[in-house]
Amino acid sequence: MNSQRKITILGAGHVGSHCAMALAAGAVCEEIVLVDALPEKAAAQALDVADALSFPPRPVTVRAGTLADCADADILVVAIGKPRLPGQTRLDLLADSVRSLQELTAQLRPMGVKGLVISITNPADIVADYLRRGLGLPRSRVFGTGTLLDTARLIRIFSEESGLARSSISAFSMGEHGDSSMVPFSQVRLGGLPFEAYPNLSRERILERTRRAGMDVIEAKGSTEFGISQALASLCGSILADEKRVLPLSVELQGEYGQTGVHCGVPCRVGRQGIEEIVVLPLTAQEQQQLDASCQVIRSHIESGLEIAPLP
Repeated sequence: MNSQRKITILGAGHVGSHCAMALAAGAVCEEIVLVDALPEKAAAQALDVADALSFPPRPVTVRAGTLADCADADILVVAIGKPRLPGQTRLDLLADSVRSLQELTAQLRPMGVKGLVISITNPADIVADYLRRGLGLPRSRVFGTGTLLDTARLIRIFSEESGLARSSISAFSMGEHGDSSMVPFSQVRLGGLPFEAYPNLSRERILERTRRAGMDVIEAKGSTEFGISQALASLCGSILADEKRVLPLSVELQGEYGQTGVHCGVPCRVGRQGIEEIVVLPLTAQEQQQLDASCQVIRSHIESGLEIAPLP
């Protein structure tokens, strides 16, 4: 990694610019570069974020750049693509996303990207898989935020439903970053106790609220940006500090959880070199079936994406 840590963000729209702000406010790295198909937009967003940096504890350089800034970035964040509209699922964004990624990977692959590649573009799992294939990099270096944001929402909802502080809740959302996501309730701990110790809590209500959380925001204000930007900043900070945190990320499975050749959100130990280990939780038979079903949804759309935008 560079002594002056650098994060390049591809896409300077709502999500990309908020990610830049979260990274800058947290002083996660020394340099943040915004790259966009509209260079003047990237420049304006960079200036807007830079204006806020008289206040954080240490200086951060924020600027607009070009694709050349992807090659030597410690972390390359892919945030291109259209936002989800009210009534759309994330999978509805598939065709537009993979066509954009087909062109992008053709430009990036010859550069020899040296750092980690993190995708936050929807549909998250399919895009992470497409990027990994298109860039020809190992799974440890190309992955998506996956169910990291879903897990943040899940913990918030558990806190609201149980009355416990978020810091006293341990839980993961797994599978697709989408409508087929699942929660392994057998692994949930609320104040150190299992889920069953709270008989007034409803599995169905918690799962439905978690799956609906993103659309609730979109229908009310048009887009989501703060949650994912903070999730991304926390992830990048953990990587650059080599913290070895276990976070739910969308990574290619190679036999874990009985699945092969499909990206989905699972707990991963992550450090400076990227994904170091996939943590395999002991799921119940019903939970395994739910995860299998979610993986099948993802797998079918991976195949569709490759048909829409074939890779060389």
